[in-house]
Amino acid sequence: MYDGDIIKAVGHDIETKVRLVGIDAPETSKRKRQPGQPFGRKAEKYLAGLVLNKVVDIKGYGSDRYGRILVEIYIDDKNINLEMVKTGYAEVYSGSPPRRLYMKEYKKAEDWARSAGQGIWSQGEKFISPALWRKSKI
Repeated sequence: MYDGDIIKAVGHDIETKVRLVGIDAPETSKRKRQPGQPFGRKAEKYLAGLVLNKVVDIKGYGSDRYGRILVEIYIDDKNINLEMVKTGYAEVYSGSPPRRLYMKEYKKAEDWARSAGQGIWSQGEKFISPALWRKSKI
């Protein structure tokens, strides 16, 4: 487990880093004594609870500029990427999605989580998008 939208996938004698496509979770700190983004660790722990040591189905969407495979993860027909957005532990990715990725469901889930004040949306006006957080920390 790396954070709330990147995990290590292991199977068929392969181990690789994969990125959950269509979502952007709060950032965690990779350095001791440096705080991560609010809800970063909670998102990571929630995702771990959903997928860690479980058999999952993966739908691939190519790779990103860092060489990570972009995936949707499913457990028993439940879209884990979408679950992260519904619970407020991730927002919809603001960049260009892969052609075959159906973003309407993601946007609907984010609208619901936002209106319900779930997870990251409970911060109100204090919320900073993970993309903006990364830019401010570079």
